[in-house]
Amino acid sequence: MGLSLIIMIGLAAYYSGKSGTEGAANSLPHQTYRASYHFTTPDKWKNDPQRPIYLDGTYHYYYLYNRDYPTGNGTEWRHATSSDFVHWKDEGIAIPKYTNPNGDPWSGSVVVDEAGTAGFGKGALIAIVTQPTAGGKQQEQYLWYSTDRGYTFKAYGKAPVLHNPGTTDFRDPKVIWDQISRKWIMVLAEGTKVGFYESHNLKTWRYMSGFITKNIGLVECPDLYLMHADDGTYKWVLGVSANGKLSGKPNTYAYWTGDFNGTKFLPDLEEPQWLDYGFDWYAAVTFEDGTSRDKAQHRYALAWMNNWDYSGNTPTRREGFNGMDSVVRQIELRRAGKGRYHLASEPLEALTQTSKAAAAYEQLTLNGSRTLPFTGNSYELNADITWSEIKNVGLRLRESADSRRHVDVGVFVKGGYTYVNRAYTGNPDKTGKYLESRAPFDVSKKKVHLKILVDTTSVEVFIDDGSVVYSNVIFPELNDQGITLFSDGGTAIFSHVVIKRY
Repeated sequence: MGLSLIIMIGLAAYYSGKSGTEGAANSLPHQTYRASYHFTTPDKWKNDPQRPIYLDGTYHYYYLYNRDYPTGNGTEWRHATSSDFVHWKDEGIAIPKYTNPNGDPWSGSVVVDEAGTAGFGKGALIAIVTQPTAGGKQQEQYLWYSTDRGYTFKAYGKAPVLHNPGTTDFRDPKVIWDQISRKWIMVLAEGTKVGFYESHNLKTWRYMSGFITKNIGLVECPDLYLMHADDGTYKWVLGVSANGKLSGKPNTYAYWTGDFNGTKFLPDLEEPQWLDYGFDWYAAVTFEDGTSRDKAQHRYALAWMNNWDYSGNTPTRREGFNGMDSVVRQIELRRAGKGRYHLASEPLEALTQTSKAAAAYEQLTLNGSRTLPFTGNSYELNADITWSEIKNVGLRLRESADSRRHVDVGVFVKGGYTYVNRAYTGNPDKTGKYLESRAPFDVSKKKVHLKILVDTTSVEVFIDDGSVVYSNVIFPELNDQGITLFSDGGTAIFSHVVIKRY
């Protein structure tokens, strides 16, 4: 759940195909800031995604939605279905707001109770959801159940299944079935702590342990899952949506690899790693590939593309909506040397298959800049860049005809980092704090591979097969559609440059 609870305003989703805005002049009436291939709310407001579940060949996705935005508060769970995370069908409201004395439903998670442990029958869907008991004075966990395969849910009484012990922050339950210990496990966001709870029936919960985070601010939307690394090792991963801005860290998804013994999580390292270095990848959820035999070999992930520090600043409000998700990624656990493991993520192949080849350049050598004969605002770009001695190298995206407005993606070799800079285009930040996102990079390799997804109001960058990822919201002028390659302080070679339109 987000930080701005007083102005909390739910979510929704956009369930159609591509919007086709490329190449039109700004004055044309059909132009829109609606994303072309990202999931967006059909109207009003969306924020936190809820972990999708897989049933009968279909993924069921729930998310926080506020039909009363921007004048009214309160979220409810809206429902969408998809078989590929590219094409969506709106299924309406699954958990409505203000239908019991405990207010509106906030974030939580759904599980399929295959054995019927909760008493609602085998295969019932159980949602454990945070609600503000007694008019918002306490955050407590409530049970909702569905016996129609997730299309509607009913509240299990008026009492919480997990009472608040007296803390301010006590929300965002994530529930999993632990096959080893044969019980349900819940992780819960409790300020700067993640609480671990156990249950055998989803109705009665017992506290087991707590994991204390350091120097990443308030944590929300915790996550716990087992991964099978590329070297055959099994590792548990604990993730949270963090607020590390005060200590110079991202406000995205922090995670630790380690061991979970059924009671307590033991991290490999005290310092977390980050699944995204951008400004706009929050309230992330990861979930199983329903078609995979080895559920731990890889997972999927998506997040809300926004930031609570400027969540209302968007030109889409003029079109009656505010809310977009990142693309769905596939994440894998890879060994990084010296016993360290990290998560890498790439866009789903199902999305790439919907693109069409538009331009390709086998090799371009430059010392300075070169504008490509391509325009567009919805595409995927892949490129390999090499250099010998150079200061800065990269691409200017969504560039205006006069080159004054653009989004920069590149490697600042002199500083030893990659970056995404949105200072020279429209963006939601009015404070100057969120203009350039950075991540450390080993520039001694003198090469980098970039996969860049550009959409109407977003840029997502996947570096070196997803070892580093950035997700940032942008608001360029709609006819700012140019691409320029640049090098500063030396010669760079851009190879295998391929652009595909969405």
